[in-house]
Formats: sequence, C-alpha cells, structure tokens
Amino acid sequence: MPHRFAAGLFALALTLPVLAACGSDDGSGDGGRQDLTVWLMKDTATDDFVENFEAEFERDHPEYTLNVQIQEWDGITEKVTGALASTDPPDVIEVGNTQVAQYAASGGVTDLSDRVGDLNGADWLPGLAEPGAVDGKQFGIPFYAANRVVIYRTDLFAAKGITPPATRAEWLTATAALNQGGTQGIYLPGQNWYVLAGFVWDEGGDLAVRDGESWKGALGTPEALAGADFYRRIQALGNGPKDSDEAKPQQTDVFAQGNVAQLIAVPGAAKLVTAANPDLEGKLGFFPIPGKSAAEPGAVFTGGSDLIIPVASARQDGAYAVVKALTGEKWQVELATTMNYVPNRTSLADAVDDDPGAAAMAAGAANGHATPNSPNWTAVEARNPIKEFLTKVLTGADPRTAAADADAVITSALNTAS
Repeated sequence: MPHRFAAGLFALALTLPVLAACGSDDGSGDGGRQDLTVWLMKDTATDDFVENFEAEFERDHPEYTLNVQIQEWDGITEKVTGALASTDPPDVIEVGNTQVAQYAASGGVTDLSDRVGDLNGADWLPGLAEPGAVDGKQFGIPFYAANRVVIYRTDLFAAKGITPPATRAEWLTATAALNQGGTQGIYLPGQNWYVLAGFVWDEGGDLAVRDGESWKGALGTPEALAGADFYRRIQALGNGPKDSDEAKPQQTDVFAQGNVAQLIAVPGAAKLVTAANPDLEGKLGFFPIPGKSAAEPGAVFTGGSDLIIPVASARQDGAYAVVKALTGEKWQVELATTMNYVPNRTSLADAVDDDPGAAAMAAGAANGHATPNSPNWTAVEARNPIKEFLTKVLTGADPRTAAADADAVITSALNTAS
C-alpha cells in the first residue's frame, strides 16, 4: 500500500477546470430515485465487494441509486481539490487519512462532529480519527488502516532460541544475537522516517507541534532525540545504508537474498519477498513493533483512508447513509478480511485473527498515530528534512545541531501559506 504512506505529495492546484457533473443534471435517477456518487480509490476493495455493497445499499435505501467510481491515486489531490470546489461533486470521497486537514482547509468538506457518537467514534483507531479532526471538528470518518510490523525469519529465530520480543530492550538483545555469522540482525535503511516517527511517539514527542496559531518543528526536543537515538541503536545491528530509504534499494529485494533476520514493513511485503525467493516460503512470521514496555506495542504510523462528504453535495443525508454503512461493523469486517486491512474500530481487531500478518498489524494499530495535522504537511514531505536529519545522526553528526537544521525547514514549511 505504498500510496497510503506517500499520500499528499502532489502540489495543491490553484486553479482547476470545473469537473463534469458526477451525477445526473438534476440529481435524480430512474423513477425519482436520487443518484449517489462515491469515489473509492484503486485497490481499496475488490470488484465483488463494491458490487455487493451497491446492491445491499440500494436494497436498504430504495430512494437512492448508488454509483461507486474507482479513482487512481496518481493526480488524486488535484482531482479532489477540484471536486470540492465544484457545484456538483461526488457525494462521498475516500481520501488518505493524512490529507483530511489539507482538504478541510478549503472549506469544502462537511463537518460531521455531530455524527461521531452515532458512528461509534469512541472506538475508532486513533491514527485514523486524529487526522480526520481539524481544529476540534471531525471532517474525516475512519475507513480502514494499515501499518508496519516486523517481518522476521522464523527459522533464524528458532535456531537461536529466540521468540518474538515484546519490549524494545528484548528487541535490541534479540537483534544483536541474530546479527552475526554473515546474517544481518535487521535491515533498516537510514532514512525510514516513518519508523523514526514511531520511536519518537513512544518517547512522548512528535515531529512538529502547534505553537499558538503557528507550528514548529520538534525534532530537537529531548523526546524526539531519544527516539532518534533508539533508531541509531537498532539500525546499527544490520548493514542498512545510512543515506537512503526503503526504496533504494528495494528492501524486500535485500531481505529476499536470505541473509537478513528482520524487516520493518507492511505485512504484504512478505509476498514480495517469497515471490523473489520461493525458498523463504513458510519461513516468515510477523510481530508488532515492540514498545518500551510489554503492556503496549510500539507506536506506529497509521496509513489508510478516511471518508469525507463535500459541502456542495445536494444529497447530504444519502451521503451520510453511505458513510455509516461503509464504516459499520458488517462492511468493515468484510473489507478487512478480504483486503487484509485493519478495521476502523479497535473492537473489531479480532476480525483478522486468522491472518498472522494482519493480526500483528491490528495489534500495532491500537497505538497508531498520524503525521502532524497541518494542511501544509505535504510541503514538509516534499523536502523531507527528517530524512536528512536521520542520515546526519547515523553518520556521527551532533544530533542537536542536525535537529535544529531540520526543525528550521519544518517550521518554515508549516507556516508558509499554500
């Protein structure tokens, strides 16, 4: 699901052509039924899921005709921005969870704060709910999640008599024991800033924080520096490059070579590994990224999607009915088990218990977070001084000086009008 973790890297268009009408000219379908248009993203759901949902929704809501349209991630930021500015937008739009603040800033997204209770909001995953809320108002409704776990070689662990660790201290000890005899204890590239974010959150810090009406970078705080130090310690127990991310080289290709004991990735990466090296079939397991204590897994970046309703939709009640159905228990369980996602509610985590990778992901999702909830966060990712900060820390630079440099870039980006 790389698009979820890289969401928001497209520039916000200042002017866009008016989109063609998404429904019929008068918003009504055959026999006086109203047309409802829903945008879901490519690979969010199977064709069967979409067809079954459309059929059941129309059966339960005979006053509507539902039309689910699948969208490509490439160019979606500009397309959604144009839709929110149009007079006839789709009625429901799936968006990346970290993009909600950006879209809400346009004023074109419906405030659903009064619906949170009806949607069981107290049970939502924090990594989906928090970015969906902007300035105390709930614009994005959690849809589904995915996050990183540790993928490990069960045979290498067994040979050393090691079981999956439950704490950071145990993890360091186990990884050090595995890091010998030509085997890397872990492959962790030096610029995997999503992993760093989890370590920072574990320490009680963040990448950036609100400062009154402004934002400021927070890598120089004691909490963030402690998170970076743990990154340095675990990264040193392997031969990952210090100046590149997980795509250069592709970390699954490195893992597939057969001399790496652990990898931090979404569970689906295991399929890429075994496709590249069939000899590893049946030798891969999963566990949540360990936390500072066994009582709670390590914090993770939550990728995934929220659902929004455009203000300009003339069918607000119908749009809400779609959102309520898609985020309700039946379709959440169906989506999670079909696509190996994490459901939007913590109480539904056991729906994926039969899938070891998804189960590990769901356990970690309970301590999920999202990037700082600023509409300008995409500008930070475009430059990404956090990657530069990590490389400096790993190559011996003074962490405080490196953090100050990165914080200056973050602060400027977050406080510059789009």
